[in-house]
Amino acid sequence: MTIVEATRTVTGGIDTHSEVHVAAALDEVGGLLGAESFEANPDGYSALFTWLSAFGDVTKVGVEGTGSYGAGVARFLARAGVEVIEVDRQNRQARRQSGKSDPLDAVEAARAALSGKARGHAKSRDGSVEAIRVLVVAKRSARASRTKALTQMRQLTYSAPDQLQSRLKGLPIPQFVAVAQGLRPTRSADPVTAATKASLSSLAHRVADLEEEIGELDARITPLLQATAPELLAVYGVGIDTAAALLVAAGDNPERLHSEAAWAHLCGVSPLQASSGKVTRHRLNRGGDRQANSALWRIVISRLASDPRTQAYMERRVKDGRSKPEVIRVLKRYVAREVYRYLPRG
Repeated sequence: MTIVEATRTVTGGIDTHSEVHVAAALDEVGGLLGAESFEANPDGYSALFTWLSAFGDVTKVGVEGTGSYGAGVARFLARAGVEVIEVDRQNRQARRQSGKSDPLDAVEAARAALSGKARGHAKSRDGSVEAIRVLVVAKRSARASRTKALTQMRQLTYSAPDQLQSRLKGLPIPQFVAVAQGLRPTRSADPVTAATKASLSSLAHRVADLEEEIGELDARITPLLQATAPELLAVYGVGIDTAAALLVAAGDNPERLHSEAAWAHLCGVSPLQASSGKVTRHRLNRGGDRQANSALWRIVISRLASDPRTQAYMERRVKDGRSKPEVIRVLKRYVAREVYRYLPRG
């Protein structure tokens, strides 16, 4: 009688770094087959996959840091047809008990993927949503720099000489920036006034440049949003920034979100069990994607300002004894359910 040996299935784990990735391979029952280091570049990814395949049929690979150092190897493995599982960093308590090393972290990543402890599919980061994400990074930076420059301008105005202070005090931001841009330091004999004018003019030109940069970034982001999720932009209270934050949280492969409840959990708006003994209760979810959570909050606040149905709901729940923050949390959960229907489904 001929005995046919079944092909061994292999689960991999990768501890990612900027220069070198450390991989580990486990068999079906969690036995360690080997651990090896590879360079963090396309040649290294190819060598890593070849090394894993030498042990058997690679079914899944747990990767740490799929949003940073592990993004490249995760994309490579996904294109090779391997299921890539996103693995969280090992917690400190486990590290105190078992020690810390790169091979140990790779083994733990593989065991998390094999056992099902880690089951979230990594974002593919290869489509329009990834393009939106990188543009949003630049926009947030430009907006933060603009806010910082405006704050510095206001602070300089408070301590400026009286004649200059009276000229600038109380102006709205557009007019304030325009007037500050036109200040001429050379026309002031007083060195303090001349220096203050020079500083304000420099900061005002910086603000104007940043506003132009933000406008250019919006011009790039908007067509991508319209092509990726046009129905999402049509939802009441959803603008460019909120739509971008929600899409970035979902990723280029939102089919990895298997249900609307999983989406709410990802956004940090699903209540968590906090029951014990005879006490049955839930607590606020402080996890999830905080940018998506903030986007849902902004949608709710905009609706409370202008949507009669949302305003009526707030009044009714407050009369029932709920606090306003509690009602806002309920509304965020409702908005998460609503926008889930308009996420791209592959």
